[in-house]
Amino acid sequence: MPSLLQPLPPNLSFAPPRTRVRPSPPAHNSTTISPRSTTTFAVKNTKTKNEDDYHSTLKALNSQGRFPRKSLGQHYMLSSSINEQLAGVADIKEGDVVLEIGPGTGSLTNVLVNAGATVLAIEKDPHMAALVRKRFPDTHRVKVLEEDFTKCHIHSHLVSLLRCKKSPDGESQYAKVVSNIPFNISTDVVKLLLPMGDIFSEVVLLLQEETATRMVELSLRTSEYRPVNIFINFYSDPEFKFKVPRSNFFPQPKVDAAVVKFRLKQAADYPSVSSIKSFFSMVNSAFTGKRKMLRRSLQHICTSLEIEAALENVGLPATSRPEELTLDDFVKLHTVITKI
Repeated sequence: MPSLLQPLPPNLSFAPPRTRVRPSPPAHNSTTISPRSTTTFAVKNTKTKNEDDYHSTLKALNSQGRFPRKSLGQHYMLSSSINEQLAGVADIKEGDVVLEIGPGTGSLTNVLVNAGATVLAIEKDPHMAALVRKRFPDTHRVKVLEEDFTKCHIHSHLVSLLRCKKSPDGESQYAKVVSNIPFNISTDVVKLLLPMGDIFSEVVLLLQEETATRMVELSLRTSEYRPVNIFINFYSDPEFKFKVPRSNFFPQPKVDAAVVKFRLKQAADYPSVSSIKSFFSMVNSAFTGKRKMLRRSLQHICTSLEIEAALENVGLPATSRPEELTLDDFVKLHTVITKI
């Protein structure tokens, strides 16, 4: 297998190498954040001994004889600065317990550990899991699980770590999630994490920019408004933090990325519904027929006339469509329908 790592001229340390392998290393200004966010995030003790960049990332991959796997959505971060900003958004400090999904070469793991966190890293690729274990051999701060996150029982893995991290007043500590996740599983990961407000206080994810925007911005009365928007706002308060240009990844994806912070709600703060399962069943049914009026898409629950009456009862037109309703509207509608 040919080596991924190729020497670059000293005066062009981030220029694309002229070899058979054609990665896209970052430009000097590629870590500049988007104008949408002007906040600078500080992270304690993030002066890493071995900062990750284009060369170190390829060297790490070479050590395992690995090429990024498209089937796993692998795009490795080349910028330590971006990793530090990710940790800064989550306000990582000494004693924090952090879940990292897909640590890859351990570049973000390194920043989190240097900020004082204990990291539970879940990696599906056995070769990359071995690389992270090898990179952090003498520290109790990193535990690597070779598992598929979408299928693992994260609660059981985190309980023991959190038990050891109780605050001085005896209260339980919440963990945080900080991850550069594969773009192809982003929605699945969000759906799994956001209902876990009992163990996580916040979730900071690096996502495809289009996905990040769609998850945060409520585009009422458009085709971009979907059940996942209701789901996200039911369980969390999302916030778009900053954009990450595609040139910061190897291999370079076809799209830019962005960082989103989800502040998870506790169960007591969820919208008041009689049954969460019943509520989301109604929401999903409402969106099954695009542009269908609710009196048609929900008629398997009760009659069209009863749906019209329920809509008018909560102050909405009888001809309402799902993309016109806010989370609060759906909650009120569900409350009325369950009483019919």
